[in-house]
Amino acid sequence: MSFPTRAGKFFSRKEVPTTAQQTIPYQEIYPDGICRVDEHFFTKTVEFFDINYQLAQNEDKTLIFENYCDFLNYFDSSIRVQLSFVNQVVDTEEYQKSIDIPDREDAFNNIRREYVAMLKNQLAKGNNGLVKRKYITFGIQADSLKAAKLRLERIEADVLSNFKALGVKACPLNGKERLALLHQMMNGYDKRKFHFDWKEIAKTGMSTKDFIAPDSFCFQNKNRFQMGKTCGTVSFLQITAPELTDRMLAEFLDLDSSMVVSLHIQSIDQSTAIKNIKHKLSDLDKMRIEEQKKAVRAGYDMEVLPPDIVTYGNEAKSLLEDLQSRNERMFLVTVLMMNTAKSKSKLVNDIFQVSGVAQKYNCQIRPLDYQQEQGLVSSLPLGLNQIEIQRGLTTSSTAIFVPFTTQELFQHGEALYYGLNALSNNLIMADRKLLKNPNGLILGTPGSGKSFSAKREITNAFLLTGDDIAIIDPEAEYFPLVSRLGGQVVKIAPTSTDYINPMDLNLNYSEDDNPLTLKSDFILSLCELIVGGKEGLQPVEKTIIDRCVRRVYQEYLIDPENTPMPILGDLYEQLRRQEEPEAQHLATALEIYVNGSLNVFNHRTNVDVKSRLVCYDIKELGKQLKKIGMLIVQDQVWGRVTKNRAEHKSTRFYIDEMHLLLKEEQTAAYTVEIWKRFRKWGGIPTGLTQNIKDLLASREIENIFENSDFIYMLNQANGDRQILAKQLNISPHQLSYVTNSNAGEGLIFYGNVIIPFVDHFPKDTELYRIMTTRPEDLAEQAEEKR
Repeated sequence: MSFPTRAGKFFSRKEVPTTAQQTIPYQEIYPDGICRVDEHFFTKTVEFFDINYQLAQNEDKTLIFENYCDFLNYFDSSIRVQLSFVNQVVDTEEYQKSIDIPDREDAFNNIRREYVAMLKNQLAKGNNGLVKRKYITFGIQADSLKAAKLRLERIEADVLSNFKALGVKACPLNGKERLALLHQMMNGYDKRKFHFDWKEIAKTGMSTKDFIAPDSFCFQNKNRFQMGKTCGTVSFLQITAPELTDRMLAEFLDLDSSMVVSLHIQSIDQSTAIKNIKHKLSDLDKMRIEEQKKAVRAGYDMEVLPPDIVTYGNEAKSLLEDLQSRNERMFLVTVLMMNTAKSKSKLVNDIFQVSGVAQKYNCQIRPLDYQQEQGLVSSLPLGLNQIEIQRGLTTSSTAIFVPFTTQELFQHGEALYYGLNALSNNLIMADRKLLKNPNGLILGTPGSGKSFSAKREITNAFLLTGDDIAIIDPEAEYFPLVSRLGGQVVKIAPTSTDYINPMDLNLNYSEDDNPLTLKSDFILSLCELIVGGKEGLQPVEKTIIDRCVRRVYQEYLIDPENTPMPILGDLYEQLRRQEEPEAQHLATALEIYVNGSLNVFNHRTNVDVKSRLVCYDIKELGKQLKKIGMLIVQDQVWGRVTKNRAEHKSTRFYIDEMHLLLKEEQTAAYTVEIWKRFRKWGGIPTGLTQNIKDLLASREIENIFENSDFIYMLNQANGDRQILAKQLNISPHQLSYVTNSNAGEGLIFYGNVIIPFVDHFPKDTELYRIMTTRPEDLAEQAEEKR
């Protein structure tokens, strides 16, 4: 087998490596993720993810910083630590595949292609072509692999625990994952994929390096190297600023270029550090005494000393005080930056940008002349530092390189589009099904884009997933979209011929639920809404209703295939047959909905509520029927959810103008029940409302807010902003994204992640025309039709 070649310089004839593999400075990587760098040095790597540090409240920032200082103090002088921040170019075609929506055998592929084109256009606006990853590599000296393994596992457990205390998600890399990372770093612009199997090592006699090495290395230029098709430069950060800021590292990582920032951190034994500082103080005192003697001999004031001695003396005393009386340790820190690019001109431009950021913070970027090879191997996440340029820093000075900036939300699989990250311009792609509780809320003032956001999610879910979708539409604004997607619009109104039967019974329940009991519970809620009164139904009335409901379904349950589904009139007849006066009272209250002018719900269902997309248009129901109509629609959807549960299918349920449901005790209670139980049944409810206050009207209704792990916040009124800030711990800076914001701009709350977003959907698309409800857009469309 032929191996990649390598050109080298500044080695004796005996030392010159003959293959690219020999440049990669480790002996062996094991399947469990341990790397033997040399005979007695072993390392492990943990990948960690971002938290919202830059957008956090000041007190939260302080807490994160203090916890991170404790994290650094954990590492004693026997542990070498390397923090690696990898901004790596990925294959654009591969990246686009992750947002692709495959064609299906239906009539909607034109819309799918339009939606994918929109996603690709949004993708191009950000730097999603760069994958940003963060790693911590820690290493120890040990006599054997067995001894190293025991200690590295203990350190790993402590590192994961410390990250958890910071609220940071982290996971250790196994051997294959470490190899994949090294392969990606050394073959960034090559098309060669990473293919590896541990069995291949035994079969072929190859080493793990053979699977990750680039075609060649060349270090003939004093401050540049060639790695396969990639050219690069490794520089070190010369810290000349008297004070550093926690924004510097974040700005380096925000650059739109392929780069690796490495921080090698080595703790100094506390007693040794104090001893060294006292020694320096003694030297400075000696110098001060010498200067004073010179002053006396020269005949001028002995208190006038060279500024450097005074400055260094004060700094040394302050440093000694920090180490002796504060929770500070001393670290030796090396900051390296490896920039890579396809061409020399691009590389020069990238380094110029990096230098600009460094100069902004009174620091300098210096290329490692004649040390490019050592710089390259020190930039690989192996825990090995071959650059002897170190800066002594205290714990808090080291922690100022806070490794957290702002979170991204880009998931794969059935992830839906929710706009662009307002900070990074990257796509926000999220799958609500991955949340512990996928229930959601879309909150915003009129005109902020609530309905449009819901329609966009509905469209995305319809085109990408196999989920069923149901909508309660109180304003008749979902009709164009539902019709274009081939769904069923059920217009419920006194003058409509579309009917849904409140007595519909789904027998396909799970074994632990009795469908008749659940239906009886719903009929009780319906009757309570109809009868009204402050005290609701009395115990006797509840007993009568329950008895009648069971009798109404008696024949149907014996032979559901050949027996027609009961209707409200059948319940009315059963009530009339009862002897109790309470039964006659109930029947009389029900009469207007059976034989009177409000008999719209006294019919068997005659529309296709089994359609994958169903919209219940209740705009023309009128004040008397709207509350009852919404309750009946909720029950219809509940039946759909229970049916889909048996088929392992999800049901998405959108409730526009949800505050209408929360005004009445019965509909509010039913809504709360949906928010509590839908997740277990595979349902994903989403409520749209103007005011968060509607969700805090009672302790019971608060359950809706507390059981929602997905909240899409658009422009908010002042009072609502304060409530949201308190409930979700939103910082004042984050709050600015929902203050007088434009339509389609705001904050997304996903689990424990809060991200500002911007969603300006392209207007020159068919989808925009059928989703918009803006009066000016509708007027323009009407003008075009003329």
